[in-house]
Amino acid sequence: MTETVGEGVSGYAAVTMLQHRRAVRKSFGEWCRHRGYEPALHHRLIINAVEEFLSGDDGVLLIFAPPGSAKSSYASVLLPPWYLANHPRDGILFATHSVEFAERWGRRVRNDIGVEYKTLGIQLSDDNKAAGRWSLQSGGEYYAVGAGTGISGYRADLAIIDDPFGSREDAYSETVRKGRWNWYLDDFSARLKPGAKRVIIATRWHEEDISGMVLQQIERKEISGRVISIAAIAEEGDCLGRRVGEYLWDDPKGYNYGEFLRARQRETSPMMWSALYQQRPAPEEGDYFKAEWIVECDDSEMPVRERLQVYGASDYAVTADGGDYTVHVVVGIDPNGRMYLLDVWRKQAGADQWVEAFCDLVKQWRPMAWAEEQGQIRAGVGPFLDRRQRERSAYVAREGFPTRGDKSVRAQSIRGRMALDKLYVPRAAKWWPVLRSELLTFPAGKYDDQVDALGLCGQLLDVMVAGREAKQKKNVVNIGYRRLERQVEGFKTY
Repeated sequence: MTETVGEGVSGYAAVTMLQHRRAVRKSFGEWCRHRGYEPALHHRLIINAVEEFLSGDDGVLLIFAPPGSAKSSYASVLLPPWYLANHPRDGILFATHSVEFAERWGRRVRNDIGVEYKTLGIQLSDDNKAAGRWSLQSGGEYYAVGAGTGISGYRADLAIIDDPFGSREDAYSETVRKGRWNWYLDDFSARLKPGAKRVIIATRWHEEDISGMVLQQIERKEISGRVISIAAIAEEGDCLGRRVGEYLWDDPKGYNYGEFLRARQRETSPMMWSALYQQRPAPEEGDYFKAEWIVECDDSEMPVRERLQVYGASDYAVTADGGDYTVHVVVGIDPNGRMYLLDVWRKQAGADQWVEAFCDLVKQWRPMAWAEEQGQIRAGVGPFLDRRQRERSAYVAREGFPTRGDKSVRAQSIRGRMALDKLYVPRAAKWWPVLRSELLTFPAGKYDDQVDALGLCGQLLDVMVAGREAKQKKNVVNIGYRRLERQVEGFKTY
């Protein structure tokens, strides 16, 4: 069939219009721009991932992104029309957390096709234009359902799930989670044709949400899949190539999403920030380390340095760009024996970087002692570390401990200390959400470098002493023959 552009258009303009339509159908990114969107860096990552996925062999594409990052605009609104333009006889099955939202997205997709039918080269059928279920004249179909609802009489070539949990209450209900997972297996997936593709785009809530369960399937190699995980604040190995600490979509001249993230970070608990915004959910209670052993403090509740005896520890990584991190931790013990986590440095870095970071922390916190593992790293980097300590006057007694037993055994001292006297942490510290997740998933979590460093601190317990009580100083005022003494609390002098 020869494609035409309509009456009144001819010559160069007609050729240009035809070329534009073909470019839009060929490129998902061009279609997004045609609809008035200018994809940001993370949107371009999603666009490229979708295009590669649809032309590749993987069966599942998982895309995780924070709330408000416009992930639904690209996956739930823009993707279906573009897909149907290239596969006009295929069926799409779409699901989200409620029927109301499913029909809302279905209506937007249907309306976009109605407006852009010439550009897309597809037209809606006259006999079926309901918001949640409609068809094309070419035979293609679209069906939108709420997660957990029954699906019958439909077979799909492309399945899209967008945020199957609508609230924290649902995501943290074991009954709801199991129900949604069984629905995904027995209803949603059962309605797919052989070789159908599945796209799941979501904000992470819980380790065992649908995304987490599908991740486990991929890790067990039961299915083939690809994962794109976009964090609100960039960490090491960021999928977008951002610098560590850089906020997502942080352009004050544009959407200014970074300011939204900063506000949410101030208001959101570390547990929920780690899950919803960093895409790294942790269990509520923990197994080896219990959540009840951790006390989060505001800055005003953290004791001043003068009341603490301070100690540090380091867990060194073998290579700069390997899977492990080098970690330095600093803890302080107050006069009542309470342990405060004061600072954490964590990076996949070479010795030149972590040695300088070590010296920075020593000069800042003036610790009594520092724990480290004996072995190859200490033997190889030890002379360089000694030299830099002298050059920078970063003096501290380094105590070496042999590496023996498994990680759980080596962490027993700090675990016992936390169980007895708890661990006090600054709630607003940028490093706290990552550490909290690592503690509560240990020993089954992906990373354990920070736990290793804390475990070394635990092995320093025998030489740790309690912090000092604030001394009372006397302010003496001579008034004639009388001598007036006033007791002054703390360390301020008047």
